[in-house]
Amino acid sequence: MIVQVDILKEIAEVEFSDIVVDVLTDLNTLRVIITDESYCDIWFSLKLAGRYSFHWERTFLDGKIYRHDNAPHVRWKNVKTFPQHFHNSSEDCVEESFLPEDPSGAIRDFLSFISDKMIILV
Repeated sequence: MIVQVDILKEIAEVEFSDIVVDVLTDLNTLRVIITDESYCDIWFSLKLAGRYSFHWERTFLDGKIYRHDNAPHVRWKNVKTFPQHFHNSSEDCVEESFLPEDPSGAIRDFLSFISDKMIILV
């Protein structure tokens, strides 16, 4: 199933206009430019049904990354939501994922997380 990135782009631009500067899209990816000059890359596999990654890149600002993905890394097999997992601040700090499977719900939840986190970081 190909995810309709145009719908996700509209959600980001309209519902999160307070933190989103721009959204660049491709067939299966979005790059969401955030007001603090960080960015969020969202990727959906074209080959593996249901495989995704929601990645907020902040390493150049504060050394942190936040990423939900469902790559079945054996290293995270003890995470309750495996293969879904959440890298909270770093590659090695992994927790249960809170994203829903629906891409529209997932982008809303992830951008809400970013918005909430930005308030804390200010």
